[in-house]
Amino acid sequence: MKRRLLLSAPVLAAGLVALSRSGHAEIDLARATAFIQQAGNELVLAINDPRLDLTTRRDRVAATLRRTIDIEGTGRFILGRYVRQASPAELAEYNRLFDDIIVRNLSARFGEYRGVRFSLGRSQQRTEEDVLVNTIVERPNTAAFSLDWRVSEINGQPKVVDVIAEGTSLRLTTRSEYSAVIQRNGGRVAALLDAMRNQITQLAAREGRG
Repeated sequence: MKRRLLLSAPVLAAGLVALSRSGHAEIDLARATAFIQQAGNELVLAINDPRLDLTTRRDRVAATLRRTIDIEGTGRFILGRYVRQASPAELAEYNRLFDDIIVRNLSARFGEYRGVRFSLGRSQQRTEEDVLVNTIVERPNTAAFSLDWRVSEINGQPKVVDVIAEGTSLRLTTRSEYSAVIQRNGGRVAALLDAMRNQITQLAAREGRG
């Protein structure tokens, strides 16, 4: 696959943009901001804890990300109309691979070396169902960067439905990339799954080098 998929490289977390309105409830600015603050604190504590080895840190960061992000809803949005074309087995594999890619890339974005700091920027109430929370992440020997987290209420719980970095929503970007892969391969979802497996192999090798 010539183009990098999903959260690979600097655009990493750029997107999981607004879900369809169905199933969303109102969420206020304070609730969304507190939700992101708690998630950020958990991530930083896991990464910076001197008692934890690398594997344990990764596991704790992954657990926090899975509680914070609406990974399944985001994945279905990105797959789009191809959800209906995928077999049950293909859809189950897609969900598994998508979860792995999201977690690996966001984990890499925060970094694995101690000394990470996380702070809140400005929060904006976009709609009654949609709050955008800005955060600043600082890592040792690396320029600070900004991530915007779009939060909605999903099944009674706040969830991140979009992550925006460098002005790019990866949810929309990734939907376009995944669709292009499938279209180039005769409409086969299996071709996308192969590309996703290859990406995970590359991410795992990069983690090993770290």
